[in-house]
Amino acid sequence: MLVSDFDYSLPPQYIAQSPASPRDHARLLHLNRADGRVAHRCFLDLPELLRPDDLLVFNDTRVLRARLRGWKLNTTGPEAGRGARVEALLLCEREAGVWEALLKPSSRLREGTPLLFVSADEKTRMGATALSRTDAGWLVRFQGDLRAALPVLGEVPLPPYIAGQSDGSDYQTVYARLTPDLESAAAPTAGLHFMPRTFEALARRGIESAFVTLQIGVGTFRPMKAETLDDHEMHRESYAIDEKSAGKINAQRARGGRIVAVGTTAVRVLESAWQEGTVRPGAGETQLFIRPGHEFRAVDALVTNFHLPRSSLLVMISAFAGVDTVRRAYEEAVAERYRFFSFGDAMFIE
Repeated sequence: MLVSDFDYSLPPQYIAQSPASPRDHARLLHLNRADGRVAHRCFLDLPELLRPDDLLVFNDTRVLRARLRGWKLNTTGPEAGRGARVEALLLCEREAGVWEALLKPSSRLREGTPLLFVSADEKTRMGATALSRTDAGWLVRFQGDLRAALPVLGEVPLPPYIAGQSDGSDYQTVYARLTPDLESAAAPTAGLHFMPRTFEALARRGIESAFVTLQIGVGTFRPMKAETLDDHEMHRESYAIDEKSAGKINAQRARGGRIVAVGTTAVRVLESAWQEGTVRPGAGETQLFIRPGHEFRAVDALVTNFHLPRSSLLVMISAFAGVDTVRRAYEEAVAERYRFFSFGDAMFIE
């Protein structure tokens, strides 16, 4: 299939710049993938739309304050001192003190370039060195305890289509937990709609939850650049499933109950870890590209947001619900002026 098969036109004013207030007052497009029927609801309705014996599976990754701002340093010559501005987006820590990061601008950087990153008030500073290029960006060695400094040195990396800054509270799920080495550069955005009272309503319905962790990289949200799906190279992400959650998920499948994934990142973990009829606990890496033709083994229903054109996430939900069905649902969402992308409205596909 062509990547252009997953393109669509979206008026820019429909790109949400902030979450619904309160978060659970977002709209909810309810899509029946069997016949393509669509109903327009509110996210508050979700607990009533679910079955009492459903199991919801969430990605509980925490968004790292992963954006750093600073300068190249000129160490010699008449222009010694601060040089051109540099911005870093941390992806993951490869070893103690060495992080993989996107550096911007990248083209003028050289191996061994000294860098200085500074907090907004310039009271916190940390030196670094650009070591070498990687497939995704750069390896950067930091001169100090970067994790300890990030609360004041780093910023929340909002997607580029969202203008302005954030203190991070609106780009973090209420159930996020700190899992060292599995923090993310982006939020599992379907989960942003859930509030404590959502979980209380789910509990009253007898609906249980399980949690997995996927380290979300920026590649998740980038448009695909290849012409065909066959030519798209999927990014790699790390994940973990503990024994408790694996036990809940496997028991749910054994008794024939539905597994409802909250977000495409939860889908990716479940489908990657599914082996011989069960989800295997433990840590792993996945480069799974879920596209039309994929046989879903671990997911029966899905809560998700509206995704960017030509993205692997749009391909995934098209594989789940059908390319034509999703295309029609998106056309209706545009016509009904739904809010799109990370801070936008939600879909429930069953």
